[in-house]
Amino acid sequence: MRRTDLAPSPLFLLLLAATIAGGALASADAGPVRTGGVVLLVLGGWAASLCLHEFGHALLAYRGGDRSVRAKGYLTLDIRRYTDPVFSLLLPLLLLAAGGIPLPGGAVWIERSALRSRGVESAVSLAGPLTNLALGVALVATVATTALPIGLAIGLSYLALVQVLAFVINILPVPGLDGFGALEPYLSPPSRRFAATVRPFAPLALFVIIISVPVVAGALFGITGVVFGAIGGDLGAASAGLSEFLFWR
Repeated sequence: MRRTDLAPSPLFLLLLAATIAGGALASADAGPVRTGGVVLLVLGGWAASLCLHEFGHALLAYRGGDRSVRAKGYLTLDIRRYTDPVFSLLLPLLLLAAGGIPLPGGAVWIERSALRSRGVESAVSLAGPLTNLALGVALVATVATTALPIGLAIGLSYLALVQVLAFVINILPVPGLDGFGALEPYLSPPSRRFAATVRPFAPLALFVIIISVPVVAGALFGITGVVFGAIGGDLGAASAGLSEFLFWR
């Protein structure tokens, strides 16, 4: 693999710059500047993590035998390469801003017939959500080991919680999500054909269920809280970050 195949795109670097700028603003004293900084930090960080999530899929697919991902530009971390920009970036950001629920965005199109085994197919599917979990762990560790201004600490804590929630949602066995993708290689052909018919709509249907059925939402957030606590996350700080992020409520 040439080194240029892994060069981050300028758009991804812009997302990182926006995230860093949000962190700097979030370090201010309480007030509109800090609130705006938390919002920018979380939205910029979530957008950057969408790129890293899809990059995780693509990199493992490349290692597993699908060389087409390089020509498709999936290894450049360019969000525009991951299907439609509206569904890859804008819709996930709007859903997060509206309800604090990080549903997945775009997807990389993997030539699964080129992958070496069903085990590799499953690993490619799991690479994305595991990337989110790894980001959550890294953010929690940063907050736990570094003396940070309160605004930055609660912003990073909430961003870490978002990453863990994204992990939990993505590993659900729902067509269109990565958890189902990990199981799909082992399903019967009729089951896979049925899944293909509902795949375009299932994730949005899940979003509707989460926001309209309190029992489902409670179970989902409960599992997320357990995982977040297991990696050392501070739910109190994350809740404060959520309140700051959703300041308009």
